[in-house]
This record gives sequence, structure tokens and C-alpha cells, in this order.
Amino acid sequence: MTAKWMPDGWRAKPISQVPDYPEPAKLEEVERRLRAFPPLVFAGEARRLTERLGAVAEGQAFLLQGGDCAESFAEFNANNIRDTFRVMLQMAVVLTFGAACPVVKVGRMAGQFAKPRSAPTETIGGVELPSYRGDNINGIEFTPEARKPDPERLVQAYNQSAATLNLLRAFAQGGFADLHKVHRWNLDFVSDSAQGNRYAELADRLSETLEFMAACGLTGDTTPQIRETEFFTSHEALLLAYEQALTRVDSLTGQWYDCSAHMLWIGDRTRQPDGAHVEFLRGVGNPIGLKCGPTMPTDDLLRLIEILNPQNVPGRLTLIARMGHDKVEAKLPPLIRAVARSGAKVVWSCDPMHGNTIKSSTGYKTRPFDRILAEVRGFFAVHQAEGTHAGGVHFEMTGQDVTECIGGAQAITDERLADRYHTHCDPRLNASQSLELAFLIAESLKRERLAAGKRVAQAS
Repeated sequence: MTAKWMPDGWRAKPISQVPDYPEPAKLEEVERRLRAFPPLVFAGEARRLTERLGAVAEGQAFLLQGGDCAESFAEFNANNIRDTFRVMLQMAVVLTFGAACPVVKVGRMAGQFAKPRSAPTETIGGVELPSYRGDNINGIEFTPEARKPDPERLVQAYNQSAATLNLLRAFAQGGFADLHKVHRWNLDFVSDSAQGNRYAELADRLSETLEFMAACGLTGDTTPQIRETEFFTSHEALLLAYEQALTRVDSLTGQWYDCSAHMLWIGDRTRQPDGAHVEFLRGVGNPIGLKCGPTMPTDDLLRLIEILNPQNVPGRLTLIARMGHDKVEAKLPPLIRAVARSGAKVVWSCDPMHGNTIKSSTGYKTRPFDRILAEVRGFFAVHQAEGTHAGGVHFEMTGQDVTECIGGAQAITDERLADRYHTHCDPRLNASQSLELAFLIAESLKRERLAAGKRVAQAS
């Protein structure tokens, strides 16, 4: 975003949450190879996402951002990608009906490998080893060999991301996302549930609407939006050596873009205004996310907004609040008011996952679904009270029938967590819980829309 920026400028800044590679020369060789690889996404696609998010910032659309906590090499297969994409489509349909506005779909897919850790090492049975940081860095197995950071994993992550993107583009543009197939998106293990039945009723209404539209001459042949959809990718830009290697100059604008994903975000642990991650992302043209936790000082937030979006471009910056269910109504309002006073045009999104992680009585890391719902409700309540737009939700989910978050309509208990606990890092919502969350958000958006209409009527 400035002529003084260069892709390697971050290397002169303080950095955190990066692995200590034992063979720096091997890392440099892998970076050199990556620089020669084709881009995974294109600058024009990233600009289009900025435009779509600009509509969210203006209160005219809603951001749905979801996917795996951390993609893995072991669980990489077409069915898992398809099922996660399918649940995102279901949620988008639910939200579109509730919000009566476009839904911008962004996956935590095709690059979401690396994860920040609370400690650089972990100890099991008296043995201390480096922490698992994601499959593009080291292995999850608790052995010295697996936990050694291996630069070659970056190449495997690139290849998996390329294959994932290829399949996602085929799903989005090749007919799978056709609204006439809305009933087929319901996964078998969800279809007999309360949420599945509720979704089926909504799908029936949509099918009737499509029949009416077809009678009026609006079909998939005349209106591509009926048979196709836009789907973008995102991940946390944690491993800057990989991000720099995939950064390119756009031939049309001369602007630098990080071509590893359409959207990148900065985590709550790496958001230091003078740090390496902020330095790197301030200079790329992609839309940027910024995680805002309960310890975020107002002054720091305003400074970060100025650094990351000095031209105040709508859609450039998404603020992702991750406060916790018991803190959101106290910690979020001061940030919203400060941003509103500054005149900054941002997207406000809610991450109800990361502030609500606990350890279950059976020893599993989990997230109570009622706390996730409570944070979402609190997020919408705060924005309604402030007269601002609750612009999106950012969550960790999967299309697999996992048991990782307790509660929800399925009433998953502590004892049932062991049934299908497959995550490589943090607990994820399954398809049924994701749909339940979507219906709650749709109701909140409808209330927001009605309240905004009343304010307009009163003002006139």
C-alpha cells in the first residue's frame, strides 16, 4: 500500500510464532523453489473480494467465513473438501433468507495449515519437544523426528492448496452450487435432525421461488448467479517466509499481492504494530483481517487501522472480534465507538470460537456450543445498541460428522467427545451445529434489518 514497502521488509522487524528451522539453508532453497511456482490465486480475484467486502462494510452484505481450524495432510481428500463446501452453501442459503442481502463466502481452506501456539514446547511423560505448529511446519506425532520443523512441508502444503483450490473452483462454477440442487446439500447425518428438517423446509420454499422465477424467464441459463457462486479462500498469514515466496507484482496495477490466498489475517498473538506480521501485510493489496481479542487496547486498534488501511478503502480491513461469551458485551463497545469516531470503514466480524475454549472433564479441548451462541448473540446485541452493522461471522467447522464441541441440538456430552474427535488442533463445529448457528445468525440479521428500517422511518 506504499512505495516504501518491499516483500522482505518484515525480516528486519521483531517476529513471534515462527518455528526455529534447524537447517536455514534448506529453508532458503525451498523459498527459492516456491518463488518459481505459479500463484495460487490472482490479483483480480483478491480485488473482487475487496469489492464484495466493501458492500459488507457499508451494511449491504454479510460475511460468512469458515472452515478447518488447521488443514492436515492426513485428512486431505475430495470428500472432506466437498462436504465442508456443501455446509458453507447451506449456511449461505439460510443467511441469505434471513438477511435479505448478499452473503460473501470465504473459506478457511487451501492454506490454513499453520497455527499459533501458547508455548514453543510441550512436555509429555517428562519428555519436552517442540510444539506442533501445523502440518506445513512439523508433524503432530510426539517424536523428535516428527516435531522437527521441515521446510519441505511447505511444498506439500502448496501442492495440497493448489489441488483444493482447483476442486473448490469446480464446485463453485461447475454446477454443484446450482440453487436447484439445494436439497442435495443436506448431509445424511444431518437430514434427520431438527436442523436438517428446518433446512429442508427452507429448501422447499427456495424451490418454489425458483419455479416462479423460471416462469418469469429467470433460469440458470439466463441468470448465472442461480447455477454458480463466488467462493474465496483465506488463512492466517503466520509463516511469512511462505507468504513472501508467493507474493507477486500485479501486471495490471503494479501493486504487490500475496497470491497464496484471496484474504489473509493477522492473529491476536501477532498483531504488534511494529512487528513483522503487520509490516508484511500492510504492503499487499489483498483484503486483510485482524483478530481483536479482549486485551486489545483502543489506541493500538486505531494505530493498526491506520497502518493497514491508510487510504480507508471499504473492504480492505475486517476486524474479527474474538472476545469470549462473558466479555463481548463489555470489551467490544469501546472498540466499536472508537472506530466509529475515527471514521474508519471496516467490516466487523465475530469469531465466537477462540474465546470459548475449555478443557472437558474427560481431558479433551472443547468448546461449549451454548457459549458460542452466547457470544454471537452478544455481538449482534452490541452492534444493534451502537447502531452499527454486525457484518460477519468467522468460525471453525467441518462437514465431517465430528464430536468436538459439546452441546447443540445433538446434545454432545463430554463423554461423547471421544466418539469422533478428529481435529489436529482446535475443536470444530460439525454440520448440524453449523446449521444451528446459521439459523441463529439469520434471526439476528432479520432483527437488525427491521430495527434499521424503523430508524429510517423515524428519521423521515
